[in-house]
Amino acid sequence: MLKIAYHPIYKHPLPEGHRFPMEKYELLPKQLLHEGTCDQNNFFKPEFPAEDHILSVHDKDYFERLKALKLDRKEIRKSGFPLSQELVDRELIIADGTIKACQHALENGIAMNIAGGTHHAYTNRAEAFCLLNDQAIGARYLQNQKLAKQILIVDLDVHQGNGTAEIFQNDPSVFTFSMHGKGNYPFKKERSDLDIELKDGTDDKTYLKKLRSLLPDLIDKVQPDFIFYLSGVDILKTDKLGRLSCTISGCKDRDRYVLETCHDLKIPVECSMGGGYSKDIKLIIEAHANTYRLAQEIYF
Repeated sequence: MLKIAYHPIYKHPLPEGHRFPMEKYELLPKQLLHEGTCDQNNFFKPEFPAEDHILSVHDKDYFERLKALKLDRKEIRKSGFPLSQELVDRELIIADGTIKACQHALENGIAMNIAGGTHHAYTNRAEAFCLLNDQAIGARYLQNQKLAKQILIVDLDVHQGNGTAEIFQNDPSVFTFSMHGKGNYPFKKERSDLDIELKDGTDDKTYLKKLRSLLPDLIDKVQPDFIFYLSGVDILKTDKLGRLSCTISGCKDRDRYVLETCHDLKIPVECSMGGGYSKDIKLIIEAHANTYRLAQEIYF
Protein backbone atom coordinates (compact mmCIF):
# COMPACT_ATOMS: atom_id res chain seq x y z
CA MET A 1 0.00 0.00 0.00
CA LEU A 2 1.19 3.51 -0.82
CA LYS A 3 1.88 5.36 2.43
CA ILE A 4 1.83 9.16 2.55
CA ALA A 5 2.93 11.46 5.36
CA TYR A 6 0.44 14.22 6.10
CA HIS A 7 -0.19 16.38 9.17
CA PRO A 8 -2.62 19.34 9.50
CA ILE A 9 0.31 21.52 10.62
CA TYR A 10 1.66 21.31 7.07
CA LYS A 11 -0.80 24.08 6.15
CA HIS A 12 0.59 26.42 8.85
CA PRO A 13 -0.91 29.86 8.14
CA LEU A 14 1.36 32.70 7.04
CA PRO A 15 0.72 36.46 6.99
CA GLU A 16 -1.64 37.60 4.25
CA GLY A 17 0.19 38.27 1.01
CA HIS A 18 3.04 35.83 1.70
CA ARG A 19 4.06 34.28 -1.60
CA PHE A 20 4.51 30.71 -0.35
CA PRO A 21 1.34 28.71 -1.27
CA MET A 22 0.69 26.86 2.00
CA GLU A 23 -2.84 26.01 0.92
CA LYS A 24 -1.51 23.35 -1.44
CA TYR A 25 -0.69 21.12 1.54
CA GLU A 26 -4.36 21.03 2.51
CA LEU A 27 -5.79 20.83 -1.00
CA LEU A 28 -3.57 18.06 -2.34
CA PRO A 29 -4.71 15.28 0.05
CA LYS A 30 -8.31 16.42 -0.43
CA GLN A 31 -7.91 16.07 -4.20
CA LEU A 32 -6.35 12.61 -3.91
CA LEU A 33 -9.20 11.47 -1.67
CA HIS A 34 -11.89 13.09 -3.84
CA GLU A 35 -10.74 11.44 -7.05
CA GLY A 36 -10.17 8.06 -5.41
CA THR A 37 -6.42 7.91 -5.99
CA CYS A 38 -6.06 7.40 -2.23
CA ASP A 39 -8.21 6.64 0.78
CA GLN A 40 -7.66 7.45 4.44
CA ASN A 41 -5.64 4.26 4.92
CA ASN A 42 -2.93 5.63 2.65
CA PHE A 43 -2.18 8.53 5.00
CA PHE A 44 -0.19 8.44 8.21
CA LYS A 45 0.33 11.26 10.68
CA PRO A 46 3.96 12.04 11.52
CA GLU A 47 5.00 13.25 14.96
CA PHE A 48 8.05 14.88 16.53
CA PRO A 49 11.24 12.97 15.70
CA ALA A 50 13.99 12.09 18.15
CA GLU A 51 16.36 15.04 18.24
CA ASP A 52 19.32 12.77 17.57
CA HIS A 53 18.01 12.38 14.02
CA ILE A 54 18.06 16.16 13.52
CA LEU A 55 21.50 16.53 15.09
CA SER A 56 22.93 13.90 12.76
CA VAL A 57 22.61 16.59 10.06
CA HIS A 58 22.27 20.01 11.71
CA ASP A 59 24.67 21.84 14.02
CA LYS A 60 23.64 21.71 17.66
CA ASP A 61 24.03 25.47 18.17
CA TYR A 62 21.79 26.27 15.20
CA PHE A 63 19.17 23.72 16.21
CA GLU A 64 19.06 24.90 19.81
CA ARG A 65 18.63 28.52 18.75
CA LEU A 66 15.96 27.53 16.24
CA LYS A 67 13.99 25.65 18.91
CA ALA A 68 14.31 28.60 21.31
CA LEU A 69 13.17 31.03 18.58
CA LYS A 70 16.45 32.89 18.97
CA LEU A 71 17.58 33.24 15.38
CA ASP A 72 18.69 36.79 14.64
CA ARG A 73 16.89 39.09 12.20
CA LYS A 74 19.24 38.31 9.34
CA GLU A 75 18.78 34.56 9.84
CA ILE A 76 15.00 34.94 9.98
CA ARG A 77 14.97 37.09 6.85
CA LYS A 78 17.12 34.52 5.05
CA SER A 79 14.62 31.77 5.97
CA GLY A 80 11.81 33.57 4.14
CA PHE A 81 9.34 32.85 6.95
CA PRO A 82 8.36 34.79 10.08
CA LEU A 83 9.72 32.63 12.91
CA SER A 84 7.20 31.04 15.29
CA GLN A 85 6.84 27.96 17.47
CA GLU A 86 4.28 26.51 15.10
CA LEU A 87 6.67 26.92 12.19
CA VAL A 88 9.47 25.11 14.06
CA ASP A 89 7.03 22.36 15.03
CA ARG A 90 5.99 22.10 11.38
CA GLU A 91 9.59 21.61 10.23
CA LEU A 92 10.22 18.92 12.85
CA ILE A 93 7.04 17.06 11.90
CA ILE A 94 7.93 17.26 8.19
CA ALA A 95 11.30 15.69 9.00
CA ASP A 96 9.58 12.89 10.90
CA GLY A 97 7.25 12.39 7.92
CA THR A 98 10.25 11.77 5.71
CA ILE A 99 11.94 9.48 8.27
CA LYS A 100 8.81 7.35 8.56
CA ALA A 101 8.29 7.44 4.79
CA CYS A 102 11.76 5.92 4.45
CA GLN A 103 10.62 3.00 6.59
CA HIS A 104 7.50 2.53 4.45
CA ALA A 105 9.55 2.77 1.25
CA LEU A 106 11.76 -0.06 2.44
CA GLU A 107 8.64 -2.17 2.97
CA ASN A 108 6.64 -1.18 -0.12
CA GLY A 109 9.15 0.18 -2.62
CA ILE A 110 7.92 3.76 -2.41
CA ALA A 111 6.48 6.25 0.07
CA MET A 112 5.63 9.94 -0.09
CA ASN A 113 5.58 13.08 2.01
CA ILE A 114 2.95 15.69 1.13
CA ALA A 115 5.45 18.31 2.32
CA GLY A 116 9.25 18.22 2.51
CA GLY A 117 11.91 18.75 -0.08
CA THR A 118 13.46 21.42 2.16
CA HIS A 119 16.73 21.29 0.24
CA HIS A 120 17.90 24.86 0.93
CA ALA A 121 18.48 24.18 4.64
CA TYR A 122 22.20 24.01 5.46
CA THR A 123 23.86 22.31 8.39
CA ASN A 124 23.85 25.59 10.31
CA ARG A 125 21.28 27.90 8.79
CA ALA A 126 17.84 28.27 7.26
CA GLU A 127 17.31 29.52 3.76
CA ALA A 128 14.48 30.06 1.26
CA PHE A 129 11.51 28.50 3.14
CA CYS A 130 13.70 25.66 4.49
CA LEU A 131 14.69 25.39 8.16
CA LEU A 132 15.58 21.68 8.44
CA ASN A 133 16.64 19.48 5.53
CA ASP A 134 14.17 16.59 5.62
CA GLN A 135 15.73 14.34 2.97
CA ALA A 136 19.23 14.82 4.41
CA ILE A 137 17.82 13.84 7.81
CA GLY A 138 16.14 10.82 6.21
CA ALA A 139 19.38 9.77 4.53
CA ARG A 140 21.35 9.94 7.77
CA TYR A 141 18.57 8.06 9.59
CA LEU A 142 18.81 5.20 7.11
CA GLN A 143 22.57 5.03 7.41
CA ASN A 144 22.67 5.34 11.19
CA GLN A 145 20.08 2.58 11.50
CA LYS A 146 22.09 0.47 9.03
CA LEU A 147 19.11 0.32 6.69
CA ALA A 148 21.05 1.71 3.72
CA LYS A 149 24.69 2.33 2.90
CA GLN A 150 24.85 4.14 -0.43
CA ILE A 151 22.23 6.81 -1.12
CA LEU A 152 21.35 8.82 -4.21
CA ILE A 153 19.42 12.09 -3.95
CA VAL A 154 17.67 13.00 -7.20
CA ASP A 155 16.68 16.65 -6.89
CA LEU A 156 14.57 17.83 -9.82
CA ASP A 157 13.22 21.00 -8.24
CA VAL A 158 13.82 24.04 -10.46
CA HIS A 159 16.17 25.44 -7.79
CA GLN A 160 19.51 23.86 -6.95
CA GLY A 161 19.57 21.81 -3.75
CA ASN A 162 22.30 24.00 -2.30
CA GLY A 163 21.76 23.03 1.34
CA THR A 164 21.81 19.33 0.51
CA ALA A 165 25.00 19.81 -1.50
CA GLU A 166 26.68 21.55 1.44
CA ILE A 167 25.59 18.92 3.96
CA PHE A 168 27.05 16.03 1.96
CA GLN A 169 29.92 17.85 0.23
CA ASN A 170 32.59 15.60 1.73
CA ASP A 171 30.57 12.40 2.02
CA PRO A 172 30.89 9.85 -0.80
CA SER A 173 28.16 7.67 0.77
CA VAL A 174 25.46 10.19 -0.29
CA PHE A 175 25.54 11.24 -3.93
CA THR A 176 23.76 14.54 -4.64
CA PHE A 177 22.34 15.09 -8.12
CA SER A 178 20.57 18.37 -8.85
CA MET A 179 19.08 19.31 -12.24
CA HIS A 180 17.90 22.90 -12.07
CA GLY A 181 17.54 26.23 -13.83
CA LYS A 182 20.88 27.92 -14.42
CA GLY A 183 19.36 31.39 -14.01
CA ASN A 184 17.28 30.52 -10.95
CA TYR A 185 17.88 31.02 -7.25
CA PRO A 186 20.29 30.38 -5.60
CA PHE A 187 22.43 32.70 -7.67
CA LYS A 188 25.59 31.59 -5.83
CA LYS A 189 25.29 27.83 -6.04
CA GLU A 190 27.02 25.11 -4.08
CA ARG A 191 28.68 22.15 -5.78
CA SER A 192 26.62 18.96 -5.82
CA ASP A 193 28.22 15.70 -6.87
CA LEU A 194 26.45 16.27 -10.18
CA ASP A 195 24.89 19.59 -11.19
CA ILE A 196 23.02 19.95 -14.46
CA GLU A 197 22.16 23.56 -15.26
CA LEU A 198 19.31 24.19 -17.68
CA LYS A 199 18.86 27.30 -19.78
CA ASP A 200 15.86 29.59 -19.33
CA GLY A 201 12.92 28.34 -21.37
CA THR A 202 14.00 24.69 -21.44
CA ASP A 203 11.04 22.70 -22.81
CA ASP A 204 9.72 19.19 -22.18
CA LYS A 205 11.67 17.52 -24.97
CA THR A 206 15.02 19.00 -23.96
CA TYR A 207 14.42 18.41 -20.26
CA LEU A 208 13.40 14.78 -20.63
CA LYS A 209 16.16 13.98 -23.13
CA LYS A 210 18.76 15.28 -20.68
CA LEU A 211 17.27 13.36 -17.74
CA ARG A 212 17.01 10.11 -19.69
CA SER A 213 20.61 10.43 -20.86
CA LEU A 214 21.86 10.79 -17.28
CA LEU A 215 19.84 8.80 -14.78
CA PRO A 216 20.55 5.17 -15.82
CA ASP A 217 24.32 5.69 -15.99
CA LEU A 218 24.25 7.63 -12.73
CA ILE A 219 22.46 4.84 -10.90
CA ASP A 220 24.86 2.32 -12.42
CA LYS A 221 27.81 4.40 -11.20
CA VAL A 222 26.52 5.16 -7.68
CA GLN A 223 24.91 1.75 -7.05
CA PRO A 224 22.47 3.19 -4.47
CA ASP A 225 20.42 0.99 -2.20
CA PHE A 226 18.02 3.87 -1.53
CA ILE A 227 16.92 6.91 -3.58
CA PHE A 228 15.40 10.19 -2.45
CA TYR A 229 13.37 11.98 -5.13
CA LEU A 230 12.57 15.67 -4.80
CA SER A 231 9.72 16.09 -7.28
CA GLY A 232 9.26 19.86 -7.37
CA VAL A 233 6.70 21.06 -9.92
CA ASP A 234 8.26 24.51 -10.27
CA ILE A 235 9.72 23.40 -13.60
CA LEU A 236 6.36 24.43 -15.13
CA LYS A 237 6.26 27.36 -17.52
CA THR A 238 3.52 28.89 -15.35
CA ASP A 239 5.66 28.91 -12.20
CA LYS A 240 6.26 32.34 -10.68
CA LEU A 241 9.67 31.42 -9.27
CA GLY A 242 10.89 29.19 -12.12
CA ARG A 243 12.26 30.05 -15.55
CA LEU A 244 11.80 26.80 -17.44
CA SER A 245 9.01 26.01 -19.91
CA CYS A 246 7.80 22.53 -19.08
CA THR A 247 4.14 21.54 -19.31
CA ILE A 248 1.95 19.54 -16.95
CA SER A 249 2.35 16.60 -19.33
CA GLY A 250 6.12 16.96 -19.40
CA CYS A 251 6.29 17.14 -15.62
CA LYS A 252 4.23 13.94 -15.43
CA ASP A 253 6.52 12.23 -17.94
CA ARG A 254 9.49 13.21 -15.76
CA ASP A 255 7.88 11.64 -12.69
CA ARG A 256 6.94 8.51 -14.62
CA TYR A 257 10.50 8.06 -15.83
CA VAL A 258 12.05 8.46 -12.37
CA LEU A 259 9.51 6.23 -10.61
CA GLU A 260 9.57 3.53 -13.29
CA THR A 261 13.36 3.51 -13.15
CA CYS A 262 13.35 3.05 -9.37
CA HIS A 263 10.63 0.39 -9.62
CA ASP A 264 12.30 -1.60 -12.38
CA LEU A 265 15.65 -1.57 -10.56
CA LYS A 266 13.95 -2.44 -7.25
CA ILE A 267 15.52 0.52 -5.44
CA PRO A 268 13.31 1.95 -2.65
CA VAL A 269 12.42 5.60 -3.16
CA GLU A 270 11.10 8.33 -0.85
CA CYS A 271 9.42 11.28 -2.56
CA SER A 272 9.13 14.75 -1.05
CA MET A 273 7.14 17.35 -2.92
CA GLY A 274 9.39 20.40 -3.09
CA GLY A 275 8.38 23.61 -4.85
CA GLY A 276 5.42 24.68 -6.93
CA TYR A 277 4.44 28.34 -7.26
CA SER A 278 2.17 28.72 -10.27
CA LYS A 279 -0.36 31.54 -9.92
CA ASP A 280 -3.26 29.11 -10.45
CA ILE A 281 -3.38 26.78 -7.45
CA LYS A 282 -5.24 24.22 -9.58
CA LEU A 283 -2.14 23.76 -11.74
CA ILE A 284 0.03 23.17 -8.68
CA ILE A 285 -2.37 20.56 -7.29
CA GLU A 286 -2.74 18.80 -10.64
CA ALA A 287 1.03 18.59 -11.16
CA HIS A 288 1.67 17.29 -7.63
CA ALA A 289 -1.29 14.87 -7.81
CA ASN A 290 0.20 13.28 -10.91
CA THR A 291 3.16 12.07 -8.84
CA TYR A 292 0.79 10.18 -6.51
CA ARG A 293 -1.31 8.83 -9.37
CA LEU A 294 1.82 7.45 -10.99
CA ALA A 295 3.05 5.92 -7.73
CA GLN A 296 -0.23 4.01 -7.43
CA GLU A 297 -0.17 2.98 -11.09
CA ILE A 298 3.46 1.82 -11.16
CA TYR A 299 3.80 0.22 -7.73
CA PHE A 300 0.36 -0.96 -6.67
